[in-house]
Amino acid sequence: MRIAMVGSGALGLYYGALLQRGGNDVDFLLRRDYDAIVRDGLHVHSISGDFHLPKVAGFRHAGEIGIVDLVVVGLKTWSNDRYEELVGPLVGPDTMILTLQNGLGNEERLAELFGDRRIYGGVAYLCANRGESGRVHHLGAGRIVLGALLAENAGQAAVLAELFTLAGVSCRAVDEIMVARWEKLVWNIPFNTLCALRQRSVGELLASPKMTGIIRGIMGEVIAAANAQGFREPIPASYADEMITFTLAMDPSYRPSMQLDRMEGRPLELEALVVKPLQAGEEQGVSMPLTAALYALLDLP
Repeated sequence: MRIAMVGSGALGLYYGALLQRGGNDVDFLLRRDYDAIVRDGLHVHSISGDFHLPKVAGFRHAGEIGIVDLVVVGLKTWSNDRYEELVGPLVGPDTMILTLQNGLGNEERLAELFGDRRIYGGVAYLCANRGESGRVHHLGAGRIVLGALLAENAGQAAVLAELFTLAGVSCRAVDEIMVARWEKLVWNIPFNTLCALRQRSVGELLASPKMTGIIRGIMGEVIAAANAQGFREPIPASYADEMITFTLAMDPSYRPSMQLDRMEGRPLELEALVVKPLQAGEEQGVSMPLTAALYALLDLP
C-alpha cells in the first residue's frame, strides 16, 4: 500500500518507520527532519529493538508526493487549518484518511473537506519523543485503536487494523471510534495538562499521592462527560484505575506532548484536548470544574 505520513513528529516517524519496514511504500512529509532523513535515513531507538531505515522517501510539499492509497495524519491539532494544503494533494477517488491526532473534532473537520466515506479515526497509546534530527525514541506502549467514521465502513477499518498489525503494531478495530477517543481523553486530559502546567514527568506526578488524587478526580469528570454522550457501552469508573496502572508501567521520565510543546514555546492543543470535551460535557449538563480550572490556568497569556 502507498501511504503518506502527514505530521512527521514522534508519532508519524515511529509508525511510518514500522509501516515501511513492514513492506509498505511510505512517503514522509517532513519539516525539521528533512535534511537529516534524506541524507542518513531514519533511526528508531525502541524498547522493542532499535532499527535503521537507510533510505526514506522524504518530501517538503504534499504536491511532490501525489495521490496515495492512505493518508495517516499525525499533525498537532493546532495545524488543522492546513488540512487542505497538507492533505488535499494526496487525495484521489479511493484514498482513505486516518487521523491519529489527539482530542475531538478531527474526523469531523476532515469529513467536511474530503467527504465522510473516506475518513477513519485512530487513537494511539504511544510513548515516543523525537531526538536529534532523523531519530525517534520509542519509550513504551504503541497500540492503536481505530474505527470508521461511518458504520458502513467497519470492514475497511478492520483491513487498516490488519495493515498495522502486520507491521508489528498492536492494533484493533472498534465499532464506535468516538468511545475510543473519550477513553484516550481519560488519560490525555489529566496528564497532558498537569505535566505541562507543573513541568513534571508522568512518574513525578504519580509519586505524589495528592497529585494522584487530583488525576483520579479529573479522570472521573472525563468519564462522566463521556458517558453522557449516548454511547452504547459506557466507560466504567474502573477505567481510571486501568489508566493509572498503564501509566505506572511507562518510563517514569516520559513527558507528554503538551508538556514538550510548552517547554519549547509552541502552541498547545487546548482546543481539541480540553475545550471541545468541556463543551461536550456542558451540553449534556455535566460539570467538569477541575478540567475547567486546568484550562483556565494553561490559557493564561
